[in-house]
Order: sequence, then C-alpha cells, then structure tokens
Amino acid sequence: MTLNLTALGIVNALGLGAEAVAARLLAPVGGAWWQAGGLAPRADIVPGATLWVGAVADPLPEVPAAMHHYACRNNQLALAALEQMRTPIATAITRYGAGRIAVILGTSTSGMAEGEAGLATRLRDGAWPGGFAYTQQEPGNLALFVADLLGLSGPAYTVHTACSSSGKAIASAERLIRAGLCDAAIVGGADSLCGTTLHGFFSLEALSQRPLNAFSANRDGTCIGEGAALFLLEPAGGPVALLGVGESSDAHHISAPEPEGRGARAAMQAALDAADMAADGVGYVNLHGTGTRLNDAMEGRAVTAIFSAETPCSATKAFTGHTLGAAAATEAAFCWLALQRGLLPPHLWDGIAAEDIPGLHLVQRGEALRGPRAMLSASYAFGGSNVAILLGSV
Repeated sequence: MTLNLTALGIVNALGLGAEAVAARLLAPVGGAWWQAGGLAPRADIVPGATLWVGAVADPLPEVPAAMHHYACRNNQLALAALEQMRTPIATAITRYGAGRIAVILGTSTSGMAEGEAGLATRLRDGAWPGGFAYTQQEPGNLALFVADLLGLSGPAYTVHTACSSSGKAIASAERLIRAGLCDAAIVGGADSLCGTTLHGFFSLEALSQRPLNAFSANRDGTCIGEGAALFLLEPAGGPVALLGVGESSDAHHISAPEPEGRGARAAMQAALDAADMAADGVGYVNLHGTGTRLNDAMEGRAVTAIFSAETPCSATKAFTGHTLGAAAATEAAFCWLALQRGLLPPHLWDGIAAEDIPGLHLVQRGEALRGPRAMLSASYAFGGSNVAILLGSV
C-alpha cells in the first residue's frame, strides 16, 4: 500500500500558505545572502543579547471561544495550517469516517509562552490571569486540540522528541495506518517562540547572535523560529508519496551529537531501505543544518558516507530559523513543495567552506531538480532521537 501526502498546510517566517512559502523559498531575492530568509534580529528576549529569530508575521486565526482551554499561539499556528486543508480533510472524513482518521503531531514548546505569561501575572498580582487554563501549556494538547476541533475520534497523541518530533509523528502515523488501526492521519507539527526555549539554548551557548550560517567555517550557533506544517497522510492519490521513513536512537549524549554520525546514517539508510531504494535514487537531501559546530560536522560526515559528492543538498533553517518540534515536518514540506515545482531550496550561507566538514554540493539560488524525483529530509534531536523522511513524486 502506497501512502501519499495529499494536502499541506504551512506557516512560518516565510509566510502563510504553500504559495507564499514556496515563492520565498525556491526563488529568493535579496542582496546579502541572509536577507533572502525570514530571520530578523530581536533584542527583547534574552537580556544583553541580540538574537536572530524566525517569527511568524502573518495574523493567526483565533482558537474558538468554546475551546478557550486550548487557546495558545502554538495551537493558533496549527489552526492556520489546518484552515488551508479544510476541503481535503472534509473529503477524508466522508471517505473514511471520523473514527478512522488519526491525529499524530509533534511539538516541543506547546503553550509554554502562555504559561510564562500566566506565571508572570501571578507573581506580580498574586493570582493567575482570567481565562488561564493549565491545559493551554500541556505538552500533549496539540493533537487533542486538532482532534476536538475537527470532531475526529481516531487515535490522537502528540510526540515529543525535541527537534525530530514532527518527523517521528509522521513515522508513527504510517505505522498506525499499515497496522490497520486507522485509514488516514493528520500529521506534522507546530512550535511557537517562547522565552524558556530561547534562554535554554542561549545558556547552552548554542545560539548565534548573527544570521544562521550552516556548514560555514564561520558558523557559531543556531537561530530559533516558529511555525507549523501539517499533512494529510492517506492511501488516496496525491501529488507526493511517502516512500519511506527511517528512525534511530544513538543516545550518545543529551545534547551533543555522536561525532561520526552513526545514528544519523542509520536513520537515512533505514529510510532508503524502507523504499527499497539506493542512495543514487535520491535527487536532493534537505540537511538538518543547525549551524552549530558539532552538529554540522557530524552531519557532513554522515551524508557523505551515504550519498555522492554530486547529490544536491541544502539546509533551510536560514530561511525560517530552527522550528524545533515543527522542523522535521517543515523541511519535509519544503521537499513536498520542491518536488511539484522542480526547483531546489538554495543553501543560504556566506560561502566560506569549513575544513572540518566534507565537501557537499550545496544548492545555489535558481538551481533546478535534475536528478531522480525523490528527496530525503533528515532531523537529529537531543538525546540522539533521529528521523529521515523520503518523499517522491507520484
């Protein structure tokens, strides 16, 4: 049974909707390399630091008043993506039934920003603000919100594996469908900016105070972003097929990657094996590319151990920032968009190659897909929780 990603809803720092995002991602304009992305400097988050972040500027829909206990920016991002998929979701409900559609989503922040604001009010005034509900910040509320909103009664749960969360959600949904526990699934993830995340990464010395510069000799950290990317995964025909998913857990260190990329290689190879595909069947690789010194070096070794030096690659977090729990689905969505348009997401960087990273074919602006019409996107999370997603044109 072939599973297809038949619909996409997306929002991030590049814009709202597939057309807006694709226009800036696949045909970026601007002067300096960093001006083509959606990152902008912010000095109001971490005291004494100017951090580049990928904030969503588009207005977001409000969570319905009757669901106020779910009201948070994270769920608003998911709702903005869902509204782009209303018609295909309605068709799926008619086709399969509300009890046969799962909702499997990934996040890392959930409604943490609302929790921060509520606690600040309580510390200042001695009481929680009116309308505050603990469920707004519960880690698992994303999938429950979507299921309740749409009236779905199939399996619904949220995956939390840090930066691979939304990719793991896709893998989980695929297993549920193949096991016969549901017929279709809404998959992907959402993550919103919050102070806890920015302060945490800053304390780990993992954030850059400049635009994200992945795979450069001058890379010095990542930049955080927010967004949502949701798909409808089903056996019905669609523009893009889910060819394979690979997972691994190397558990090398709580935050540092295994230096040689063994877990990363295992996840990518597992995705290829699931599709019964050799590495030369892949026409483009979307790199995790956080811009941190250790992760980029590890990933360069892992990619060159599997793919040839001619395989086009790019890291796209310079466009959006690292959207954490939404990153794997967002970058799979970039492949979904690229497959249908025949253009590759370029690699935004200063062009200064790093001696500790093997040579990669990093995509230039305007570069077209000339190889096989299959793309792999990989994500590597804290604790060694890795996932690779292989997509192809139908």
